[in-house]
Amino acid sequence: MPARELNLDGLVGPTHNYAGLSFGNVASQSHRHLTSNPKAAALQGLAKMKALMDLGVPQAVLPPQERPDFKALRAVGFDEPDPAALLLRVARDAPQMLAVVSSASSMWAANAATVSPSADTADNRVHFTPANLVSHLHRSLEREATAHALRTIFPDETHFTHHGPLTPTDALSDEGAANHTRFCAAHDQTGVQWFVFGRGSDAEDSPAPAKYPARQTLDASTTIASRHGLDPTRTLFTRQHPDAIDAGVFHNDVIAVGHGDVLLIHECALVNQPKALDDLRRMFHATTGSDLSVIEVSQNDLSIEDAVATYLFNSQLVTTRDDSMVLICPTEAREHEAATHVLDAIVSSDDNPISQIIPVDTRQSMANGGGPACLRLRVALTDNELAGMKQSVVLNDSLYDKLVAWVNKHYRDALAPDDLADERLVNESRRALDVLSSILDLGDAFYPFQRGRG
Repeated sequence: MPARELNLDGLVGPTHNYAGLSFGNVASQSHRHLTSNPKAAALQGLAKMKALMDLGVPQAVLPPQERPDFKALRAVGFDEPDPAALLLRVARDAPQMLAVVSSASSMWAANAATVSPSADTADNRVHFTPANLVSHLHRSLEREATAHALRTIFPDETHFTHHGPLTPTDALSDEGAANHTRFCAAHDQTGVQWFVFGRGSDAEDSPAPAKYPARQTLDASTTIASRHGLDPTRTLFTRQHPDAIDAGVFHNDVIAVGHGDVLLIHECALVNQPKALDDLRRMFHATTGSDLSVIEVSQNDLSIEDAVATYLFNSQLVTTRDDSMVLICPTEAREHEAATHVLDAIVSSDDNPISQIIPVDTRQSMANGGGPACLRLRVALTDNELAGMKQSVVLNDSLYDKLVAWVNKHYRDALAPDDLADERLVNESRRALDVLSSILDLGDAFYPFQRGRG
């Protein structure tokens, strides 16, 4: 049965702010404590979704999570029943904790889960494992709500298998699809599942990054591959280069992007990269009978530092309705001289499979360390599986217009760090999420506050 790749984008939440919580993420750290614009952030994300939808790419919306997370605050001893008093106390006694529980980082849906399509799994169902995100406290708060959202959006058990997040321990640190790519000749055919990890067992931890932590572990990746029922002969595990991690490549999707039979990658991404790419090519050919097109960008053409600054590799590779391949890149890459030369060289190459470069404005997300590809989770679905998901979150012109109007009505256009202690922000956010629940037909008990909790 025909299959297509759905992009499930995280809708930016009302508390989008620059707290600089992500150590190892250069952009996040450099914009710490600046004033954000939640309204612009959400509208930029929606505009990107609309651009892909207009190209004929299936597009859906992952709702934002409720913030602040009062359950997390009460779990660490802040037990005032009055929300205003609670926020003021946390702002006074533990301002960093207030930033943690107010983070809108679930917008970066590439970290939401790892997904394996039915063409690759032993039971011929789509498998989901929500990321445990244990490497950062603010992100680790997401996993329960992410699991709930994915079960709500993909409810049909004849098509979808939902696993719980891996045990939240450092040895099984899992950052989701930001370190996972599937390659295939066609989405309805068997493909290769490629997992990239930053650290393995203790015996394998040399070389190791010296400046920033490696977030994804080999044990997490192999456990997900096993529980998803993936064929070991079509599953590859490759190690990130520690120097890349120290340059700010906290996830593989900051330095490589793959789709279908194409991989765009920087030459400094992987340990022993020539062998790693040869292994990937051989596995792809053995699986599909065709060749993987690898576009490798040299350090001389674009330094790894400039790759991180422009997020060129955090672009989205998509196939449009006319079966052409398009690269959706951040505007920052098109405004950078060396990155522009790289992009122009890719399109002008005679044997290049990418026909067009389309820049998109995701500056609010970029300033917090997430580009176009960070905002989406890829889910390859057959037509029956696509029909079996919750249709009310699938983007169309009508839903897009409703969401734009919703953002314009409910979101602030400026949010400073001190605003996180404002009880009015809590009330505004809850009103917004109440309305969103209706727009997306999520029910009246989707969020904790709707269930009388928090």
